[in-house]
Amino acid sequence: MVRRRSTPWIHRWSRWFISGIALAGMAVTAYLTIAKLTNQDVTCPTNGCDIVLNSPWATVFGIPLSLLGFVAYTGMLSLALFPLLLHQPQQKELRKRAEGTTWMLLFIGATAMAAFSSYLMYILATAIQASCPYCIASALFSWAFLVLAVIGHDWGDRGQLFFTGFIVAVITLVGVFGVYNTTMVRDDSGPGIPIVNTSGPAEIALARHLTQSGAVMYGAYWCSHCHDQKELFGKEAVRELTYVECDPNGANPQVERCRAKGIQGYPTWEINDQLYSGTRSLTELGQLTQYRGSYAFKNQ
Repeated sequence: MVRRRSTPWIHRWSRWFISGIALAGMAVTAYLTIAKLTNQDVTCPTNGCDIVLNSPWATVFGIPLSLLGFVAYTGMLSLALFPLLLHQPQQKELRKRAEGTTWMLLFIGATAMAAFSSYLMYILATAIQASCPYCIASALFSWAFLVLAVIGHDWGDRGQLFFTGFIVAVITLVGVFGVYNTTMVRDDSGPGIPIVNTSGPAEIALARHLTQSGAVMYGAYWCSHCHDQKELFGKEAVRELTYVECDPNGANPQVERCRAKGIQGYPTWEINDQLYSGTRSLTELGQLTQYRGSYAFKNQ
């Protein structure tokens, strides 16, 4: 009598584990997407979450990256649960085919998500240099997907599986580099988001006054709030400002100067030895520096 081999417990539960992780990922990305679309601050133990959400890496062709993440998690949930819904006796053959197809798609999806998340963790550590628990959690979810996809199914040829995973990872990373190289354009001050607004006489006069009074704007090339501040001045007036780049990957960075000043968020204005964080209206900047010129600003 041939003894039937029992199914390993991880094979029985792996789809449920993947489903649970997908639901957690959907909750996180849905929250971040809502915060991004409504311009709300996220609940976070550090200020890194808002820094990341306002960086140029947080959007792809104008679409919040968290929204794309929500779609990816939804896809993983659907692939994990679909065969489990085919539980009728007459659906046995259909379920068997669905098992094989969805496992390969789960592996491909998990590999792509893990590769993308690894790239984002690299950017988080080297370019943004901020701590974001939500981002770290999402990366862990992606790697958990990959581990479960590998050990949660009885793969016949692991060598072919890993070769497929390698090809998927390479294609994903090449695509990521291509997308961000397309969207991360340069303006006159280096890499970052281009300034669209033009300057009026009042903006140019205020910018010159700020420089003459010793006011300094500290920022980072990827910071959307810094970009908003520059848009208020317009591209001609921005050239008149004293701007200090705090990111080491930006144009003419002065990282040590930013650290010495205790800069923790962008933009930060230094006026009369006082630090003022956040985007400031031109009227407020003029009042803080006793500007006595025209306040007929065209960009606010």
